[in-house]
Amino acid sequence: MAISLALAHGGYAVADDAIGEAALQAITVNSTRSALDPNLPASSASKTQEEMRQQQNIFNPEDALRNMPSMSIRKRYSGDRNALVGGRSFSTTQAPRALVYMDGYLLSNFLGRFDAPRWNMLAPEEMSRVDVLYGPFSALYPGNSMGTTIAISTNRPTAFAGSVRIAGQDQSFSQYGLHGHYRNVQGSALLGDKLASGLWYKLLLNHQDATSQPMGYYSATANGAGVFAVPAGGAATPVTGIVYDQGPFGSRRAIFGANAGAIDHTRQNTAKVTVGYDVSPTVSAEGFAAWWSNASVTRNQTFLRDAGGKPVWSGRVSDGTHVFAIPANAFAPYQRDEHHAQAGLSIKTRNRSGWNGSVSASLYRVLDDVQRNAGSADPLAALGGAGTAVVRDGSGFQSLDAQTTYTPTSGDWGNGAHSLTFGMHADNYTLRQQSRKTADWRIAAGGETQFVGGKTRTLALYGQDAWQLAPRWRAVVGLRAEAWNADDGTQRVVPGASVNYPRRSEQAWSPKLSLSWDADADTTLRASAGRGTRFATVAELFQGTAAGSSITINDPGLKAERSDALELTAEHRHAAGSVRASLFQDDIRHTIWTQLNLNVFPNVTNVQNIGRVRTRGLELVGQQDSLGIDGLSAEANIAFTRAVIVENDNYQPSVGKQWPRVPRVRASATLVYAPADAWNVAASYRYSSAQFNEMTNSDVNSNVYGGVSRISQLDVRLRLKPARGTEVALGIDNLNNDKAFQLHPYPGRTLFAEVRYAF
Repeated sequence: MAISLALAHGGYAVADDAIGEAALQAITVNSTRSALDPNLPASSASKTQEEMRQQQNIFNPEDALRNMPSMSIRKRYSGDRNALVGGRSFSTTQAPRALVYMDGYLLSNFLGRFDAPRWNMLAPEEMSRVDVLYGPFSALYPGNSMGTTIAISTNRPTAFAGSVRIAGQDQSFSQYGLHGHYRNVQGSALLGDKLASGLWYKLLLNHQDATSQPMGYYSATANGAGVFAVPAGGAATPVTGIVYDQGPFGSRRAIFGANAGAIDHTRQNTAKVTVGYDVSPTVSAEGFAAWWSNASVTRNQTFLRDAGGKPVWSGRVSDGTHVFAIPANAFAPYQRDEHHAQAGLSIKTRNRSGWNGSVSASLYRVLDDVQRNAGSADPLAALGGAGTAVVRDGSGFQSLDAQTTYTPTSGDWGNGAHSLTFGMHADNYTLRQQSRKTADWRIAAGGETQFVGGKTRTLALYGQDAWQLAPRWRAVVGLRAEAWNADDGTQRVVPGASVNYPRRSEQAWSPKLSLSWDADADTTLRASAGRGTRFATVAELFQGTAAGSSITINDPGLKAERSDALELTAEHRHAAGSVRASLFQDDIRHTIWTQLNLNVFPNVTNVQNIGRVRTRGLELVGQQDSLGIDGLSAEANIAFTRAVIVENDNYQPSVGKQWPRVPRVRASATLVYAPADAWNVAASYRYSSAQFNEMTNSDVNSNVYGGVSRISQLDVRLRLKPARGTEVALGIDNLNNDKAFQLHPYPGRTLFAEVRYAF
């Protein structure tokens, strides 16, 4: 029994069936090919299914990326629907600079400011390979690829096979004197077959039940002299439990408890069916339909107790030294229920040489998404009462890609040979978001208080030529033309006037050029230059809202980001590994920045253009399969980066400062000992230096809640194969219990256990 791969990404990389059946046994993938452009004009990194299972405790799909070179994954807890990607020159709050694909279908979600890729449309059990491409150097990918492009390949059946998996976590977390264990469980089932007729199918079911550690805290900050403002009013309730610390700006701060739906209990389900048909040895068609549901119930926890030991949630309070006023909704919970669906269809040819073609379309829809926000603190909220609701039904995105490629035969691949790619891409995003005032916050029915909506559309044509100039010289030349427009933008406030934004359109030309020289059979030097244009998303343009504990101020006049990037790379390969060094520069004009201020309540987010940000860095990556001991292997990477604000007419004090949330040093290393197929042990260490969240770099106290701290964490994993088809894994993430923050706290020490059976 074997599982091979759907390796065609846009029609240009397909695995041979015979090779796949010989190389892949059961569902374990021992040899896979990249789903990225085979004529890559820039650096890339990858992990196969076997490498992921050997090295990492993977609970959610995005976990597979956390040790990749120059990458950050803002996964705050298991089940986090906002696990955002950060890269060489962009932060984890600049989500539109990362593109994520699943078997060539777009998973990137730009409908909300902090909406991550829709990782939920796949499960770890079906991931066969992950490939990462850096920078805007390939013409084949949209302008959002100016940061990082991630291509995830999933298993494709060639015979009847399947697997079941159960994984669990137990997190120990402690902060501000609050201790707790937060447990998660996930189960998956995967079944597939290929029939004699050429028809194949794959079914996936995944269920997850997870609870986060506290994500946010209600606080009050003293002035520069260390004095807390005294609120007006009458008598104050004597309380204990207020915790004092220093905030990110070094100011004295009082912490009252975990608030804003701090502890999130989510139940998530994914169901997916994929069907394909090999029309002939060279023509295939496939499609999929996926459904995802999420039910979130949040709660809060006050630190305050009155003289009788009862919890205090709001009102004027005093600890005998200071007096504070806590709003009635400071500890208000919320609930969120959502159902999303995605479908895709592709047809492609796979000739070994000559011309090939492909057409691929996908559709993503938010079937229903309702967040119900209480107007009072937890104890009273359980009884109902007034509140608000946010409804996002009908939002979604869709994409269409058509591509044709020409590959020379092996005998023709000599001096002057050309490998050609031409294609078309179209996508559109639709945002619909309504806010309501509710008499009972547990029921979303109520009168409309605000509506925001709009659409963006992008149409692109591109061409790329990989030209073998001489036996050791190759040039990759590409050009991408993109046309973008935004329309139907509106904000309606009740009572009040509606604002209808005028239609906007922009065009961009993005040239690409890469020149490589093979110094010998094992060493390649490459210079790459490319421009990438990233247009504003529908959320950045139109999603100005006041919902729950946050206010967002949008900007319908945002300019497109324009990246002029350079990369110089030297790579040496040998029988047991490889080493790569890359110098890179990313010079970006009109950077779109979303600034979140957690130090005010409600939280305020502003969207704006920054004149010019320049990032320069050095990235070193190495991998060695043999370290002198049989079965011992290692891989490591480190990046040194300096990202600086060069121009910002809107705010001069930020000029010359370090760009927020891009660490100066980022590294990871993994050591694997696998002396036999029956077991292996692995340890991974990752490090990221402290960063700033403010453009003025005034948040100098990073290692606290609200800061962007250093990360220094060690993960370990033991995998056993006690019987044929059976795997058992035990591990610990963040073994050293490093306390780290990206505004919100990251998880503490987490025990991991996994059992898997394949047939």
